[in-house]
Amino acid sequence: MQRARSGTIPSMEVATDAIKDSATFIVFGASGDLAKKKTFPALFGLYRNKKLPPVVHIVGYARTKMDTEEYHRRIANYIKRDNNPEFDAKLEEFLNLSSYVSGGYDDSESFNRLNAHLKQVEGHRTSNRIFYLALPPSVFVPVAKHARQECYSRGINRIIVEKPFGKDLESCRELLNELKKYWREEETYRIDHYLGKEMVKNLLVLRFANVAMNAAWDKNSISNVQITFKEPFGTEGRGGYFDEFGIIRDIQQNHLLQVLSILTMERPVSFSPEDIRDEKVKVLRAIPPVVRKDTLLGQYVASNGKPGYLDDDTVPKGSMCPTFAASVLWIHNPRWEGVPFILKAGKALNEAKVEVRIQFKDVTQGIFADISRNELVVRIQPKEAVYLKLNTKSPGYDFRAIPTEMDLTYKNRFTEAAIPEAYEVLILDALKGDHSNFVRDDELDVAWKIFTPILHWIDGKEGERPEPESYPYGSRGPARLDAFIESYGYKRTQGE
Repeated sequence: MQRARSGTIPSMEVATDAIKDSATFIVFGASGDLAKKKTFPALFGLYRNKKLPPVVHIVGYARTKMDTEEYHRRIANYIKRDNNPEFDAKLEEFLNLSSYVSGGYDDSESFNRLNAHLKQVEGHRTSNRIFYLALPPSVFVPVAKHARQECYSRGINRIIVEKPFGKDLESCRELLNELKKYWREEETYRIDHYLGKEMVKNLLVLRFANVAMNAAWDKNSISNVQITFKEPFGTEGRGGYFDEFGIIRDIQQNHLLQVLSILTMERPVSFSPEDIRDEKVKVLRAIPPVVRKDTLLGQYVASNGKPGYLDDDTVPKGSMCPTFAASVLWIHNPRWEGVPFILKAGKALNEAKVEVRIQFKDVTQGIFADISRNELVVRIQPKEAVYLKLNTKSPGYDFRAIPTEMDLTYKNRFTEAAIPEAYEVLILDALKGDHSNFVRDDELDVAWKIFTPILHWIDGKEGERPEPESYPYGSRGPARLDAFIESYGYKRTQGE
């Protein structure tokens, strides 16, 4: 049965400088993992669903020397096949639109050669160009500089930059200032792919389109909030890269903090990009830096035949880099004063899961004893869902309260819906000129203010480095985790 269209959001229908007729995507770092696993599959998904402009070209650029045939083979290897009878034809069309240029990242000659290739594939029309930097931050600035100086077109130009945006507040500001020398803020799209995830985008609707939900969304009803990221695998040969950043920079300072800002911001005047981002910055400014006593650090060790972090040959010997962190944030404003927000992230844990768990306060005592608290859980991945834990009378003759769930699991409720990948959503937003789901410069600055002091402590820049607590590969985390969370008011559901 076709569902009637309802619930339109007029404030989202804002005028943006959309790229509609033609576009050229230039993917820097085209031979790297990020481009192969995320960027090219996302572009293909948009192409086959007719979301790209009618005239489109995709140009890969990297240092690696390879011919067109090899380049196409690499792209095709990472695009997941399905049973759609048009898949092969669409893939062939997509590859025919894709070309490759090899060159350096810091010399004008290479970029002049790239520009000549772009003009060749675009023909004589005015071109709109999107430069996608699927690159390590060490080459952000030279690539941004030369793209602006040698490859800037007479049409619309945009640049998409991947995280990490620096390693602390100082390096972030240096990077921001360097990029601003060549690209205006309105041309810059700093991508955090969590902002493209279906359930993160859904938080705005859950909060502001439901009176019943919004009425209890404050310190008077909520006891504590947990935002959790769990991976069931370790560094697996990528420990050298991970050790340079650690779990807080990799997950908490960006992905989980973005979720927190949407979860806690005030109602925006509209859903236009700047109104949303204004409210996110406002709530982040109310968060003081994380302190040491509100932090629990861990590092996984070998267990059940799985190697420990220090067993990875790419990890520096004796590294004290945390692979797990729980950080408690506080928001000093009238809505959230006194509510702990517990951000947890870890590798080599017992499952793959990203979720928000909002635990409400105890029901008034007197007629009930030892009754479970209500919880609203938003599962971001896998198996997107929203469910509310509440108490109900047990069926039958007995009169007692038992915990149960009102469950909105997407695959069960929306059986016909296909949820797009986060990167598809964000690339499409960049085409539309919609900054709503990209990180603004002042937002990035205040995010680093929250975490830089604790990161400097972990890095040994402020005295002796803390030693992370060991936890077995495949466990829930450090042994002290439950006690740590409970010290901030969390109560486990009766019977769990």
